Amino acid sequence: MFRTKFSKTRFYRNLTIFAALLGPGIITGSVDNDAGGITTYSVAGAIYGYGMVWTLIPSLIVLLVIQEMNARMGIVTGKGLSDLIRENAGVKITFFIFIGLLLSNIGNTTTEFAGVAGSMEIFGMSKYISVPLVAFMVWILVVKGTYKVAERIFLVFSASLLTYVVSALMGEPRWSEIGSAIIRPGIMLNTQSVTVIIALVGTTIAPWMQFYMQSSVIEKGLKIKDYKYTVIDIVVGCIVTVVVAFFIMIACGSTLHPNGIRINEAKDAALALKPLAGELASHVFAFGLFVASVFSATILPLATSFYICEAFGFETGLNKSWSEAREFYVLYTGILVVSAVIILIPNAPLIDISIWSQVLNGILLPVVLVCMILLVNDKKIMGEYTNNSLQNIIGWGAVVIMTLLSLTLLVIPFFPGR
Repeated sequence: MFRTKFSKTRFYRNLTIFAALLGPGIITGSVDNDAGGITTYSVAGAIYGYGMVWTLIPSLIVLLVIQEMNARMGIVTGKGLSDLIRENAGVKITFFIFIGLLLSNIGNTTTEFAGVAGSMEIFGMSKYISVPLVAFMVWILVVKGTYKVAERIFLVFSASLLTYVVSALMGEPRWSEIGSAIIRPGIMLNTQSVTVIIALVGTTIAPWMQFYMQSSVIEKGLKIKDYKYTVIDIVVGCIVTVVVAFFIMIACGSTLHPNGIRINEAKDAALALKPLAGELASHVFAFGLFVASVFSATILPLATSFYICEAFGFETGLNKSWSEAREFYVLYTGILVVSAVIILIPNAPLIDISIWSQVLNGILLPVVLVCMILLVNDKKIMGEYTNNSLQNIIGWGAVVIMTLLSLTLLVIPFFPGR
């Protein structure tokens, strides 16, 4: 009896500690299912049905390993990834890496506001009202709020993304076909399919995630004694990420693909679901798109501001005032304004911005991963907390595969008929 009470007390104590420490892993994973991600998953489902679902399995494995590396580096060193890259690779290399990441994230943030505009148009609100309003709201949250307040709001947003499970089930998926497609995808490699695969991996394992994850671990003040709880947070976050992605692909693969419906953006998917799965399914999909877009429109510029300011030695942090971290907040504000303004320009090429920002993510990912793996295996930096063999195999394997896919994308156009 005493042992039972002790076990329960220990369980509740661990649960309380986990609740206090959760956040970085779940938030980082959930933001990954942003408007660009939802668009990419929806397009893949519409074109290939269930044929691209298999990509989520290796993506989950790599995502788990990479996010754990980030958290471990942040906890052990107390420094952000961009700090470590600058200190060990030099300013010139850091500059070129971060120019690419900045352009990619401006494209990604623009896509988030496109998601806000598209989802709210389904509910009857003009983008000229919804986009400026949301931009102002997220600016206030970050500039005037604290990390603790922002984190709690972000966790609520993360839970809201599970609405895609409901939307997918309304489409009456064919589970036996899904199982067969995972085992035998039957996808022919050509320019389109390789582009979609790179975009899928690039949105599931985005370069910016690595910087935000490490910065948020530091911002939260986590120490090595918190490591096991942080790993649980990461595992939960990665699983939620892939589950949401899975159900978005299933929703479109079950309804749009069999009817030969092609889409260009997530808004199209929500509209197309209405006659096929009902108005409720359409509205649930649109609501999920809105939540994801607002969530990511907050986090993506924040992540960009974190890693660029860290890379060049400027003060960062939500708990600092504007005067204490001027460059951080100016950069954040600038990215928000530029991205929101692009959306309000008539006939802006939003579809191209969305898809190619994800492809750029996929191309930049191997560069970021190489930097990460070299750093996390440096005993001068990590001491006894360097990678084990399995982590290195998975990490370097991801680098090789993404590099080969990127090269394939460049080479395929030279072979007619492919």
